[in-house]
Amino acid sequence: MHFSSDNASGVAPEIMAALARANDGPAWAYGKDAITRRLDALYSEIFEREVRVFPLATGTAANALILASLTPPWGAVFCEQMSHINVDEGGAPEFYSNGAKLIPVPGQHGRMDVAGLEEAFAALPRGDVHHVLPKVLSLTQATESGTVYSVEDVGVLCDRAHKEGLRVHMDGARFANAMAHLGCTHAEATWKAGVDALSFGATKNGAMAAEAAIFFDPSLAEQFEARRMRGGHLFSKMRFLSAQLEAYVTDDLWLRLAAHANGQAQGLAGIVAEAAGVDLVHPVESDEVFVRFEDKAAISTLRDSGVSFVPWDPAAGIIRLVASFQTTDEEVRQFRAALHSAVGYQA
Repeated sequence: MHFSSDNASGVAPEIMAALARANDGPAWAYGKDAITRRLDALYSEIFEREVRVFPLATGTAANALILASLTPPWGAVFCEQMSHINVDEGGAPEFYSNGAKLIPVPGQHGRMDVAGLEEAFAALPRGDVHHVLPKVLSLTQATESGTVYSVEDVGVLCDRAHKEGLRVHMDGARFANAMAHLGCTHAEATWKAGVDALSFGATKNGAMAAEAAIFFDPSLAEQFEARRMRGGHLFSKMRFLSAQLEAYVTDDLWLRLAAHANGQAQGLAGIVAEAAGVDLVHPVESDEVFVRFEDKAAISTLRDSGVSFVPWDPAAGIIRLVASFQTTDEEVRQFRAALHSAVGYQA
């Protein structure tokens, strides 16, 4: 019962097969291969407009390099306080942007709202050289709490940011899970709502190691190739990244994998609802489930029963469970037995 992270999952067979095909003989290096050259057109069709796509191996690289392209070193990036760029990327956004300042904005269940953004804008003085300049709004979709912004909420936040002269970046490490929940078009969830650039994640959802930086306005990507090279993220054998990104979206593989993970997370959430002395911390809208235990000793009992999870906030008795495209019905059934053994059933 491995629910520690979707990063712990393996590689989807369709993507492994694509890697094997890409390994058949030599190909041009540094993105001049045929597979990489197909990506712009492929993703332009998916998103219903001309886009530029840059393959990368990590989500941190995608986030940091996009942000560095959208803000000068004296700029400010507004992000939800628990966002990955603020908490989990070791200062990479600041490093790659040569010092741009991240400004955390409070949110509910991982989602920033426009009132909080307004307060953050108001707290930053303007017209004074001693202060950074507002340049970027970064939204995480799905959020670090496993929730998903509605298309309408993304639109409101983007509209407010654009009125302030900001560009909008979306951290989409779990973008597939968000899309599987929303059920709208990819265009509606991104550029039609006002998103300028997307970190498009695949690794958590079936790829071996593949992410993409996607710019919905190609003019915003003018510096990106140079930044990618200077930052050490230009792969010589890029076809092996591109092959994953191509297979990932072919025949809607990414959405099918994400829908399975989301469904298994719903199964885990339903089991939590049956159990005594536990409750859900956040709405379950993607593949993550956060559980609070009244009796913290029960967490150790659950671990001893063979359940792998992340102790998210030990002081508060909160753990995180994550489903993946490989999570089986049998694992979910085993979790029910383990949880009910640890805490019992609802009366």
